[in-house]
Amino acid sequence: MKVRDFEDLVCWQLAYALKCEVIDFTATEPASRDFKYRDQIRQSSSSQPCNVAEGFGRYRIRDAARFCDYALESLDVQRNLLVDGRDRAYLTPALFSRLSNLARAALRATRNWMLYLKRRPDAMRDEPRARPDAP
Repeated sequence: MKVRDFEDLVCWQLAYALKCEVIDFTATEPASRDFKYRDQIRQSSSSQPCNVAEGFGRYRIRDAARFCDYALESLDVQRNLLVDGRDRAYLTPALFSRLSNLARAALRATRNWMLYLKRRPDAMRDEPRARPDAP
């Protein structure tokens, strides 16, 4: 499958799915009443797909890989906040397991995308990459 848009990337799809699940669970009590926690976990989950998308839009491979690194950092924060939510009893064990597995899958996919970018021959020269919509 040819990647023409950031939405075609599995890492973006997983991060976006995680963001949607986090927004759903923080819209209900008791997480919805803890404004600081709710805002932190929502911000963290929103930054992951945004960083993947921004990296995809970069012309230089190193820039794209750097934004994947930012997404990985946000995913680690996300996983920590999920543990925090579990400890505060905001998440049932089943929901915690589902969200943790989704976060780990997004982490793996993002890391693989970043490693792919870094291994490309044009990454060493830091040449601009071809745009998917270029003729």
